Amino acid sequence: MSFERQCFDYYRTRFLASRDRDRERGEVSATTVVMAAALVALAITVSAIISTRVREKANSLYLG
Repeated sequence: MSFERQCFDYYRTRFLASRDRDRERGEVSATTVVMAAALVALAITVSAIISTRVREKANSLYLG
């Protein structure tokens, strides 16, 4: 059996085992989605605050 075939079989087996294990933990995926949405909202809020402060500072500089 070739090395590529062995690698393919190994990764296919690992993928199928991971998929089966994830199916057993349905609540984790729902919790993960909620946590990801909260983190995205937090990241957007923080980036908006930083962007506003940088823009205000840039507008207050006297360049002339």
